[in-house]
Amino acid sequence: MKRIFITGFALLALFQSKAQNVTTDSTSYKSKKLKLEEVNLVSSYYSQDGNNSAVTGGIGSEHLTDIANTIDVKLVKYGETGIKHTFDIEAGIDHYTSASSDMIDLSANSSASSSDNRFYPSLTYFRENEEKGRTIGIGVSSSTEFDYQSFGGNISFSQKTKDKNGEFTAKFQTFIDQLKLIEPVEIRLPGSEGYESANRNTFAGTLSYAQVVNKNLQIMIVGDVISQNGYLSLPFHRVYFTDGSVHQEKMPDTRLKIPLGIRASYFLGDNVIIRAYYRYYTDDWSLKAHTADLEIPVKLTQAFSLSPFYRYYTQTGTKYFKPYGEHTAADEYYTSNYDLSKFDSSFFGMGMKFTPLNGIFGLKHWNTLEIRYGHYTRTTNMTSDIISINIKYK
Repeated sequence: MKRIFITGFALLALFQSKAQNVTTDSTSYKSKKLKLEEVNLVSSYYSQDGNNSAVTGGIGSEHLTDIANTIDVKLVKYGETGIKHTFDIEAGIDHYTSASSDMIDLSANSSASSSDNRFYPSLTYFRENEEKGRTIGIGVSSSTEFDYQSFGGNISFSQKTKDKNGEFTAKFQTFIDQLKLIEPVEIRLPGSEGYESANRNTFAGTLSYAQVVNKNLQIMIVGDVISQNGYLSLPFHRVYFTDGSVHQEKMPDTRLKIPLGIRASYFLGDNVIIRAYYRYYTDDWSLKAHTADLEIPVKLTQAFSLSPFYRYYTQTGTKYFKPYGEHTAADEYYTSNYDLSKFDSSFFGMGMKFTPLNGIFGLKHWNTLEIRYGHYTRTTNMTSDIISINIKYK
């Protein structure tokens, strides 16, 4: 936990020293020079426990911890024709420890697979014509860890209605991934050195429409179509058959996902907002799911607000799942990963936001500090907790 605070406040001090020379623009002036508009520093600590690890065939410890730190920097300039150019630069690094991953070699003794680091930078550029209400975006990203390398790209187009109360957005994303095929130790060929690799590709299209209905109500409807192909199993997931034999998880090499959602925000005066969200999900692995989410930010003072939240989730489970020791040789595909089983889950907690008039600790441009805590429970007897801290410069 100490690492979270050291990281956040060290970066805060660095940006505050730079902020002393920033001149506040008037509302009518639009800077032609590239200027720093916003910085977000986010740190989080996540911990989970359970007894259905897919690495050991659906039984065994799921204990995992993750410390994540990200920095998001937004730079803005206006061109000679009044076009707004925004550059969004983000970089993050996670460090996690995993008891289940340590069991790839069936010896939980702090082996190389017991922990890892993930680094994930991204860059997105937006070109916005504010007069016409039109925005075009393009972005690239990557994610790197020991056994996984991913490269992503996205393009987007948004168009506001004439009265600026509605906005249509279309977005396309692709992720090209490469996995190291780290097999369970007892399945590996004798004398084999190094790891083979396999590819996984993801293509996602999103359409959404947001509308300001009146001064109190805003809604957004969003739909996705996600297509995956390639190696969609995880190579170190074991599956035990009824005869006691152990196998490597085997899943189809294609998957089509279709989530559909609606989001609404209702303003009860100046101090209370009701935010609600519902999503229906289906795919061709026979998994169907429903998500319902509610958050109610309440401003208690000019500088302090609380946001209690609750999310309920339920899914049917994929037809390829069976628990430990229940698959047979007649099954074409098989997994004992409880993420693909039938379950219900709840996630609830509280957010606290501080926006002091003179800035956080008297640092004028650092105007927001948000702390969120959430507790997760699942009917497969898995639980987790997460706490995050977000500090904003603007």
